Amino acid sequence: MRLLKKMLIAAALLTGHAAISQTQEDKANALRESLNWWQNAKFGIFVHWGLYSVAGGDWNGKPSKGNEHFMLYERIPVKEYAKIAGKFNPVKFDADEWVKSAKDAGMKYIVFTSKHHDGYAMYNSASSDYNIVKTTKSGRDPVRELAEACKKYGLKLGLYYSLGRDWEDPDVPTNWPVKAGRSNTWDFPDEDSKDFSKYFERKVKPQVRELLTQYGSIAVTWFDTPEMISKEQSAELRRLIKSLQPDCIINSRIGNGMGDYDVLEQKIASDKISKPWESCITMSGKWSYNRYDSAWKSPELMVRQLVQVAARGGNMLLNIAPNGEGAILPEAKERLVKIGKWMSINNESVCGTRPWIVANENQPVLKTTEAARKSDKGTMQDTDNDNTSKKIVSDVWYTAKGNNVYLFACSWKSPEIDARAFAGSKNRAGKVSLLGTSKSVKWKQDENGLHIIMPSGLPATVPVYVFKIRVKQ
Repeated sequence: MRLLKKMLIAAALLTGHAAISQTQEDKANALRESLNWWQNAKFGIFVHWGLYSVAGGDWNGKPSKGNEHFMLYERIPVKEYAKIAGKFNPVKFDADEWVKSAKDAGMKYIVFTSKHHDGYAMYNSASSDYNIVKTTKSGRDPVRELAEACKKYGLKLGLYYSLGRDWEDPDVPTNWPVKAGRSNTWDFPDEDSKDFSKYFERKVKPQVRELLTQYGSIAVTWFDTPEMISKEQSAELRRLIKSLQPDCIINSRIGNGMGDYDVLEQKIASDKISKPWESCITMSGKWSYNRYDSAWKSPELMVRQLVQVAARGGNMLLNIAPNGEGAILPEAKERLVKIGKWMSINNESVCGTRPWIVANENQPVLKTTEAARKSDKGTMQDTDNDNTSKKIVSDVWYTAKGNNVYLFACSWKSPEIDARAFAGSKNRAGKVSLLGTSKSVKWKQDENGLHIIMPSGLPATVPVYVFKIRVKQ
């Protein structure tokens, strides 16, 4: 009898372990499926827009410090900063235009700043009256309008939410780069009395719930600056998100290793990263609108950056900064159009691809990004932090999809390409064509690599030319 009892207990334990194992496997499969669309998308648009956009780089009649962080840098009291809302009249905000511009540029998703570090909600928040609907004359809800436009044009909607910084709330301590380094200490000076859990319960959880229940499908929750959030709170927040929208993916800045993918800010991986990752990069020098910002990247440079990110297996989230009226700047529009023209020809070489056996040629081999990833610490370094290379050189990059390898001849000026990655008996090319033209391509392959003659009449886009190479099996 005792033996039977032991056998039954053992069987129950095995069944329980199997059930737990199956549950974990199911969760892993569900996550892979949720991430699949995102990893295939490769390209999205980031939008920084808020009260800081109205100020546009000025405060009290002179240029301000800190850009979208200027409330911190200028130490502006909440009551004074909130007065900016009285001037916030987004008469040129057109969600349809924003989303269509992104779609035409070849982007597949949008991430919008629903609440930045200033604590001001850019949507209709029932849990905090400090929001665009309650404090402006327009009464418009940008997230609702963006959700409708995304549905219309088939883009996925993601929402940015500043997690560990909120300068409107009295209970948000920070620890970067030092204790209270990014806290509102002019309104709330007693840093030691601040209780993150009160803010977490009073504002974070209610607002995340609102964002995931008021606007339909939200594909990405894009947190920023986890700061003092505990492991238990990160886990609780993740459970909340997955309970409301199981397919919503979460970036690493939820904190404590609880995210679905890593974020590299203003930099590009120098090697393959095993975990899914995304590089968020500004189109100009600033994250938000600043009338003094003239550091615009060229379309060629941004296409090159997209290629480099895709070749390393990442996604690129390219930031734009509408002005206080909600208009996309002409400089941004012009660049989106040129990027879109290139993507209309070369979309297949980016979207749905994965890294090939090598990422690039014709440039020095760089060290792995593990150290760089760790140095990110899940927080923005500051407002002006663009660490991406601005060099434009002739080099070759690769992506792959099925039996096809895509060779990117970036900023190419030579009459011939020598692709050394195709040297030897492996990776035999069966066909080579140039995307964007029906003209035949002259090529040959030998023990030194694949040799391609640049054809005449190259596609009239930015000089990043994509050769599609059918590899024999």
